[in-house]
This record gives sequence, structure tokens and C-alpha cells, in this order.
Amino acid sequence: MVLLTALPREQIESVLAKLRTSFAADQLLIATAEESAPESHPDLRFVSSPATGSSWSLTAEDFARAHELASQHQANAILILGPEAGSLDAAVLRDLSTPALDKSADLAIPRYELSRRAGLVNSAILYPLTRSLFATRSRYPLAVDLGLSLRMAERLGMVAHRYTNLHQPGALIWPVSEACVAGYTISEVEGGPRVLPQPAQQDLNSILPLVTGSLFAEVEKKAAYWQRARQLPSARMPMPPARAAAAESADVASMIQGFRLAYTNLLEIWSLVLPPNALLGLKRLSLTEPSEFRMPDSLWARIVFDFALAYRLHTINRGHLLGALIPLYLAWVASHINLTASQADPEQHVEAVAAAFEAEKPYLLSRWRWPDRFNA
Repeated sequence: MVLLTALPREQIESVLAKLRTSFAADQLLIATAEESAPESHPDLRFVSSPATGSSWSLTAEDFARAHELASQHQANAILILGPEAGSLDAAVLRDLSTPALDKSADLAIPRYELSRRAGLVNSAILYPLTRSLFATRSRYPLAVDLGLSLRMAERLGMVAHRYTNLHQPGALIWPVSEACVAGYTISEVEGGPRVLPQPAQQDLNSILPLVTGSLFAEVEKKAAYWQRARQLPSARMPMPPARAAAAESADVASMIQGFRLAYTNLLEIWSLVLPPNALLGLKRLSLTEPSEFRMPDSLWARIVFDFALAYRLHTINRGHLLGALIPLYLAWVASHINLTASQADPEQHVEAVAAAFEAEKPYLLSRWRWPDRFNA
């Protein structure tokens, strides 16, 4: 079963054409809100799936519907395609479906090829935090295209129903961590170039707190799992160099200036979250010349861990907490851009950041178990 979420008619037509190149018509059951699609493709089987509210991610509502429809129609595997899925290649659609169909994996997740400055929230926080705590190399833990086995869909459906019962159908769900905790196999496949869906109102002040808050809550819920030592699997596929965008621009100077202003205005809040050593590192960074602006990977890892801990402890209002992370994230972005401006491969830096998160995991463990020890 293929669930098409939040796709306009022209993209649905593109996806259907690509599915036809990889699967026989009688192998497919298409779930979509597009009412005219069955008329245009009488040889395909369709089932109505009302559109969800999200325009940029998969939500609890999507996973609940996927499980419900797959159960009703006795599907053998599920392929969920998120917004802008028309940009995916036909081979990616096949590769995402294959692990569930041949029962070699329960979750197939793509590794996209993005431009050098796309998906930086993922590179800075989602990927390294998920990798270090859940011992998985899934590069995009919040991917919007997924292949699911029936038991993976059932697990995600159960999690989703908890959110919908709480009247939170738009809540984010983290398939990678769910698969890890369940002991299910994850397969990462080449995703190729992809257009990332954007929120209707693209605003970092709204998106970063939403995503990081959801991930920090996931970390808190699954603490009993990630506190046990686990071996990170060896890398199975090299990451291709990041693609250069047609027109890339980033005002590094304004990011650094914003960080310096935040250092003055938010220091009192940061002091409630970060221990003295981190504050000293930020002070040094605030005095650094823009051309030399580099945030040490270990400092960034500890900052993210400290914010995750503060989220758990309700150190301050969670909205204020996550808002106070924004200028620190932008400082990391400015550092990342400076570091990779001389044609250095950004992916190598992202991997170095992930390695720093792994190296600093004992720091999080200590703070998680004995938080007062660091606040003296």
C-alpha cells in the first residue's frame, strides 16, 4: 500500500507514473485524498485517505491512517510518501519498498542528497543526537518518506493513536527510535536528490522549538533504552558530497551578531541551563572575529545535551528554553558555514559533529543521573 500525503494533483501523477515502472498494477493499492485519480487510472486500485493538515512532515495522523488502511486491506508492506515526493526517483520508491516486501528490514529510510546548506537542523541536532543515543546511522531520522513492515506500521500506529487520543494529531513521531527500542531492523537506502517540503510559514522561531521539543521528549521517554551501552554499527554506505545549490547565500555576519546580542540578553537564562565551562566557551566564542568564528564540536554536543536535560527537568518554561536554543543553533550554523566555505566537504564536518556527540555521551549520562553535581 502506498500512502500519498499532502500531494497536489501534478505530483500524484508523477509518483504514479514512477510506481508503474517499478511495480505491476495489481501489486499496488494507492491511498490518496485526490478524488480524480481513480478516474484517470482505472487499472490501479485506490482507497480514499483524507488529507492531513501537515504540509512539511509526517505526523501522528499519517501513521495512524497508514496502519488502519493497511490492516483493512491486508497489505503486505507500506510505503509512505511525504510532501514533495514527486521529486523522488522511481528507483528510490522501489528501494524503499523492497526491505519490507522481502522481509529483510522493518523500516526503510532514505538518505537524501541535499544541497550544502539544506537540512541543517537535521545535521546539527537530529542526526547526531539520534545516532549517539540510539546507536543508529540513519542520516535523516525525521525523513518524510518511509517503507514499513506490517509490525513496524502497527507499532507506529499504536504510538500515533496515543497522540490522536490526546487530540494531538499533528504531533511528530520518530520511527527510527521506535524501531531501535523494538529491536527491529532498519535499512537505509539511497534517496537521491529531493526537494524538502517547507512549512506554510517558514519561521525558524516556530519550527526549531517544535522539532527539538519533540525530540527531547522522545529522548526522555526512552531514557531506559539509551542509557545502556550499545555498539554503533559500521557504516554501510558512503555519504555523497553535498550538492552545491544554484544560488546559495547566508548572512553569517548577522548570525554571529545575533549570537553576540543573545549572549548579552540571554546569559541569565543560559546560566540556568549550561554549566560554567559551557558558558566560558560561549564567552570566548562571542569575542571571536567573524572570519575565525568556529564552535568546537564538543561544546556544541554538550550544549544540546544540556538543553535536553533542562527540558526533562523543567529547569525553566519549556517554550523559553527552546527559544533560547535558537541563537546557539544559528551560531553553530555560522561556524559550519565558515568551516566549509573553503570547499571543504560539509558532510565530513557533520560526521565529526556526530562523533563528538558519541564521545560526549558519558557527559549526558552523568548529568542525567546526577544533575545537581554540575550545578554546584
